Amino acid sequence: MRKSPEQLRSHRWYGTDGLRSFSHRARTRQLGYLPEEHLGKPVIAILNTWSDINPCHSHLRERAQAVKRGVWQAGGFPLEFPVSTLSETFQKPTPMLYRNLLAMETEELLRSYPVDGTVLLGGCDKSTPALLMGAASMDLPAVFVPAGPMLPGHWRNEVLGSGTDMWKYWDDKRAGLIGDCELAELESGLARSPGHCMTMGTASTLTAAAEALGATMPGASSIPAVDSGHERMAAASGARVVELVWQDLRLSRILTHDAYQDAVATVLALGGSTNAVIHLIAMAGRSGVELTLDDFDRIARTVPVLADVRPGGRYLMEDFHFAGGLPGFLAQLTDLLHLDRPTVAHASLREQLDGGLVHNKDVIRPRGNPLAAEGGLAVLRGNLCPDGAVIKHIAAEPHLLKHTGPAVVFDDYRAMQATINDPELGITADSVLVLRGSGPLGGPGMPEYGMLPIPDHLLKQGVRDMVRISDARMSGTSYGACVLHIAPESHVGGPLALVRTGDLITLDVPARSLHLAVDDAELERRRAAWQPPPPRYARGYGALYQEQITQADTGCDFRFLARPGEVPEPYAG
Repeated sequence: MRKSPEQLRSHRWYGTDGLRSFSHRARTRQLGYLPEEHLGKPVIAILNTWSDINPCHSHLRERAQAVKRGVWQAGGFPLEFPVSTLSETFQKPTPMLYRNLLAMETEELLRSYPVDGTVLLGGCDKSTPALLMGAASMDLPAVFVPAGPMLPGHWRNEVLGSGTDMWKYWDDKRAGLIGDCELAELESGLARSPGHCMTMGTASTLTAAAEALGATMPGASSIPAVDSGHERMAAASGARVVELVWQDLRLSRILTHDAYQDAVATVLALGGSTNAVIHLIAMAGRSGVELTLDDFDRIARTVPVLADVRPGGRYLMEDFHFAGGLPGFLAQLTDLLHLDRPTVAHASLREQLDGGLVHNKDVIRPRGNPLAAEGGLAVLRGNLCPDGAVIKHIAAEPHLLKHTGPAVVFDDYRAMQATINDPELGITADSVLVLRGSGPLGGPGMPEYGMLPIPDHLLKQGVRDMVRISDARMSGTSYGACVLHIAPESHVGGPLALVRTGDLITLDVPARSLHLAVDDAELERRRAAWQPPPPRYARGYGALYQEQITQADTGCDFRFLARPGEVPEPYAG
């Protein structure tokens, strides 16, 4: 049943005979709008994460105009709202510290203004989950517009993947294989256009997850940022959200339990970023859906990796897009998906995927020729991570997936940077590098420190991977045998806080195990001597963060945001 104009949420601001509605109408005239331009029409909030210091989103000013065009043409009234930008490339200590802040801003902005529906513009890593978390908590009709991947990088006839090749060539520089001149050239070749990383890093993984959830237009997540198709998609998103408002198709009907299960399967089949584990768990929590590490591990055992995209494969996102994009990709997995659930664009996912084709079977592999037989992530358990840890095992050297070695422990990232090349540490290729103090509280914000640098002397010997363990995250563009998200973190007294240099640690990915070879009695002695670090923040947002943040295995949301409960609508009259 379609809404009438009097049933619009914005009608409470504009449509009554009281003083407040008179004031709201008068102030809208002050903005230069005629009554017939907005009265009785769905008001669509365009939440734009554009900023001058976010290169991934530097084109979103123009895309907002395309969204407005679509809204106007569909009979709606668009209003653009600037919201916090989370720039992975510049914000310190990490934009993860501020994901929940953008989620709060999104929720409260949508609640407090005369808004009937929303279009969310984002794409750089944390912006996707933040916008969807806030929109899910508010629960209006919504469409997500992904920023899109940048153009492929180029250097001396080599095709570069942002992030992935940054790590590679930085190690080559440290190993003495290239010099300052080559590095200067690489600076100008890694990132050639607006858009987020064009590898299957966190940005591409999460925008693909948003599409798999059903929150975007079909194929939206892989359209290159500078492609004209991206502008057309933005306009179509604006037009579509107006219809969603009339249908009252809210985000809660899209972001269901089945949708999250399919998003997990998608991430795993893409060989996607480990960061998706934290974000999808947090997003599901905002939707009232329970999603756990065990769901990821269970689904991983049933889903093959079909996307041959860096860092786990060979190609880049533009190749993936023209090979069929997510519609073609998911069409290969229909037996593993819940096809009868709705999306923002279609009555069912089945209808959305009908006609999805793969045009390049090297990029999107057929089921009979997967990149890996099981999903690209593994969840580990053991006495070193009783609440879990994750590893992107398809991006590690195979011989390290079963490995025992002595720990070399660093108490924080600065100490590691200062001493990693110290010969007295005696680091060998068999050592297990351990970083602590880098989790949700310790980081703070779980910075992407998890791909610990390999010491220079080992790089010069040709070593390119080692087992590395931390309570940090790592960039989705990174690679290597990096065990991440150890929970509980060392900062709150998790077992990682008790490891000492020389302790033997065993990683066994096939057995999903991470074990510290220290007996329980000794661990209890160490625990009794451990002292918690003092609070870092005395005031401000940081104080709120350290009071409310949860651990990695539960999504790093704020406790007061993640808990269930009703929030009243504001009185508008």
